[in-house]
Amino acid sequence: MKETISIREFARYIGLSTLGAVGISCYILADTFFISVGMGTDGLAALNIAIPIYNFIWGIAVMLGMGGATRYTIARSRGEYEQGDRIFSVVIAVTVAFSTVFALVGIFGAEKVAALLGANEEILAMTTEYMRVILLFAPAFALNQVFTCFVRNDGEPNLAMLGTLIGSLANILLDYIFIIIWDMGMFGAAAATSCSPVIGMAIMWRHKASGNNQFHLTKDMSDFRKLGHTCALGIPSLATELSSGIVVIVFNMILLNIAGNVAVAAYGVIANISLVVISVFNGMSQGVQPLMSRAYGHGNKHDTAALLKYSLAACSAVAVIIYVLIFMGADTITAVFNSENNQQMAVIAVPGLKIYFTAAIFAGFNIIMQIHFTSMEKALPGQVISLLRGLIIIIPAAFLLSDILGLTGVWLAFPVTEAAVAVVGVFMFMYFKRRKK
Repeated sequence: MKETISIREFARYIGLSTLGAVGISCYILADTFFISVGMGTDGLAALNIAIPIYNFIWGIAVMLGMGGATRYTIARSRGEYEQGDRIFSVVIAVTVAFSTVFALVGIFGAEKVAALLGANEEILAMTTEYMRVILLFAPAFALNQVFTCFVRNDGEPNLAMLGTLIGSLANILLDYIFIIIWDMGMFGAAAATSCSPVIGMAIMWRHKASGNNQFHLTKDMSDFRKLGHTCALGIPSLATELSSGIVVIVFNMILLNIAGNVAVAAYGVIANISLVVISVFNGMSQGVQPLMSRAYGHGNKHDTAALLKYSLAACSAVAVIIYVLIFMGADTITAVFNSENNQQMAVIAVPGLKIYFTAAIFAGFNIIMQIHFTSMEKALPGQVISLLRGLIIIIPAAFLLSDILGLTGVWLAFPVTEAAVAVVGVFMFMYFKRRKK
């Protein structure tokens, strides 16, 4: 069978998805900048302590959205339209349920969660204030991500991108108004961020209002029995998001012991730049996923192979560009978020940026391989890559390398992990390729 996927179509899907994903990451990046201006080093440290809770909400939503949208695309490519509606309905129901639990935690337990994540007395109040608002808006964050996945898989990558970008631009504007003009502090930062998914969903509602959408809510919840399969396909995406949160928690603990709140603030700069970088690779993988799932559903092996080749080539090129920009601009990046001109923070953050992001090309490769396996309903290898990246290698590496090399060891843990996982990914790919033959 000849290849039917054109470079233009591939570029359109990954380009729009990447723009949208970067837009989403700017929710937190905008907070980082305006908090650094309005509240200084302590504000940055508080934000970095709170970020993992955002990763957990987003991670579960991505798992349901990507897993459900993958199954939805495969079902529709096989002519199983009612099955597609059942998948969508179950995903929405489960998303509402889990996000409501997060909202309740925000009402009754935000301070306890902030303390559990490592906030000390100096920053506990600021961390709690930010975290409470984010948790209360968990349903908005989660539903926005699920809708984005389904709209993209329903043939509207333009609209999915538009919704996320407009939401992000609104967040930046509201950050400026709430933090700089109205001096609302951490509450203002969280409120601005929480408005973004609401705006994004309002934009994407046009897809349904136009009558072009192919997914519909149904009372038939029989697909709930296959929720495990849906989640299994989305676990690699979940682990990608959760790994960021877990890494932040572990690194915060280690850095607090090594150099206190200033080191955590410095890592806050690195972690937020990392959020954008990983979002670029996630956007590329999520953009190619509908095409891979469609090709797999049609049994087109040529297209699946071509899409993997295109994705890895594009990802490698982007990774090299990202690292060159970060390496050359490390001083400038640090200065942007160092409104107090804290010399200790600069001394920690600048070399940290240069070491940490040597992982870029390996991280991009691993994320593309995850989505390749998931798109063809091979959940296990994608899960293995995810767990190795998020838990099994990076946490021991962080403790071991920091014990040997101090701060340098903390920054090295990420590239060492991603490089090791990339080797495992190559072996798994070759193994499944041989099994096919």
